[in-house]
Formats: sequence, C-alpha cells, structure tokens
Amino acid sequence: MVMVPKPALAQSVHKLGVHLLETNELAAAKQLVATDQSVDEWHFVTIPYTLDDVEHPQEWQQFFDTAKALRIIPIVRLATQFEDGSWQIPSRKEVTTLINSLESLAWPTDEKHIIIFNEVNHAPEWGGRLDPAEYARTLRFAADWAHSENAGFIVLPAAMDLAAPNGKTTTEAFTYLAAMLAEEPGIFNYVDAWNSHSYPNPAFSSSPQKLGQNSLRGYQNELAFLGGYLDQNLDVYITETGWVDNPQTTRNLTEYYEYAIKNIWSDERIKAVTPFVLKGDPGPFSSFSFLTGNDQPTHQYRSLQTALRRLNDDHNFVALTTPLYPTN
Repeated sequence: MVMVPKPALAQSVHKLGVHLLETNELAAAKQLVATDQSVDEWHFVTIPYTLDDVEHPQEWQQFFDTAKALRIIPIVRLATQFEDGSWQIPSRKEVTTLINSLESLAWPTDEKHIIIFNEVNHAPEWGGRLDPAEYARTLRFAADWAHSENAGFIVLPAAMDLAAPNGKTTTEAFTYLAAMLAEEPGIFNYVDAWNSHSYPNPAFSSSPQKLGQNSLRGYQNELAFLGGYLDQNLDVYITETGWVDNPQTTRNLTEYYEYAIKNIWSDERIKAVTPFVLKGDPGPFSSFSFLTGNDQPTHQYRSLQTALRRLNDDHNFVALTTPLYPTN
C-alpha cells in the first residue's frame, strides 16, 4: 500500500519539548521551550496517564483543549496504579480502559501519541517482577487494540533504562528486548515509532560527546539492534533525557544542551525530545527540575533557554522543525 502524506499546514512542529508530571503545567512548559514567541510553532510534552486519571475526563479534556490553544502535542504514557512499591501489571481490561478513555477525548491533533507503560526492565515498573515475555504480550495486545478503531493512535513501546544492569530488580536493556522477541518474534512491527530514554550516563552527568549505549546517543544502539527485526524504519521519540544539576555539570549545562540540540537531537530520525522534568521539586527529581516548587526558574531552566537563544542567533543552524499535520 502506498502511503500518501497528509497535507501540511503553515505551522510547524519544533521537536524540543519537556516532560510533565501534572496536567496544569502546559503554560509553563510552553514558556520554557518557546523562546521566540513570534514563531508559530508547536512543541511536544510527555505526561503520564494513570487508571486514576480515567475517572477525571473533564480535567483531561481541559488539558487537551489547553494544549491545542498553546500549540502543544501531548505524548501520553499509560500507567496503572502504584501499590506496594511498584506499578501494578495491567490486566487486558485495564489496558482497554486506558486506551478507550483516551480515544473518547478530543485531542489537539489528529495523531494521538501513546506510550505503553514505562521502563519495564525495572521490576518496580512491572508489578515488582522482571517479565519481558508478559510485557511483550501486553504490548502486542495494546497495539492491536489501539489500532483496531482507526482512531489515529501512534503507539510507542515502553522505553528501556539503557544503564540498567542484569540483576534481581533490573535487566540489561538489550537482554530484555531479546527476551521480548523470543516470546513475540514480530513484536516491534506492532509499534508505530520507537521510544527511547537516552540519558548522559553514568550518573546523568556525562558529556554529550560521549558515545555508546549509556550516552545521549543510546537510541542509535537501539535502532541498530532493531534493524535486524523490523520491516520498517521507525521514527524516534526521546521522551526522557537530560542532566542532573550537580557540581560536575553546573558549569557546563548550557554548552551541553547546545551541543545536544545541534549535534544529536537534530538527527532527522528523531521527531521529539522531552527532557525530564519540568517540575520535580520538591522531591527526588529536584536536581533535574526546570522549575522550583515555587515555580521559579532553576539553573536547568536558564541553561536550556540560553542554549536555545544562542542557536536561534546562529544563522548556520537549521531549526529543529517539521511540518504540522492537520489538527482536530
């Protein structure tokens, strides 16, 4: 079947966005990444959607309405409920509940990006156990269900923690992916795009010039692995990345972001990059946060914006934009 491209509008999509934790953070997200307000560009955000959120359709419709008004494309990550120290394994009924509830809402664009859970090579992300075969079956079911009604869903798999070792509570990423393929040999042909958490490891503190699986270029290792098993080339969405702000990185954060945007995230295979996290303060993610608990810009915030402004002033830099497909 020959795929006919959709007609583009005059607007465009800038691939750089940010990862959110709450639905009320859209305006702050736009202010962070849209440094030139005179340019009519859309941006991405990634946000979790739990079984509890299913009970609040009005809140989520307001979220989507606000996203459309602000020109923001949500990437929605499915989640269950956190109990007894782990995210619970979804039943098939819960998978259909999550997807059906999202389908019932009016999204800001025709394409509806969803992620089928999160970093399942960590036991706490999958009911306290490591079970790639079960996750592969769940992913296939979720993808089949999302695609069954032609509702415009773009299905992404759970991202792997590329720095996780083999152990009692984690499985090395490619070992996990291979085990998924052993259970479902064609599993990655069921997804529409690839989801990557390409962090600058170790300790979220490495130079962006580092190479390899545990670097900002980790997605390249994933694509190389997938190449032998796919009937298609997958676009990449980097839904988590970024540096911790510590004595090792503080002096270099602006240069790190500038290098990454210009030399890595500019890869045309990458369609979105949403660094983690807009507002993780107070809490364990404070050192990643772009905003404090009082909504004040952090060093992360100022570093990213400075990098974006430098690149806006660099006339030799090609902006990270693609045409926007029709909105609802």
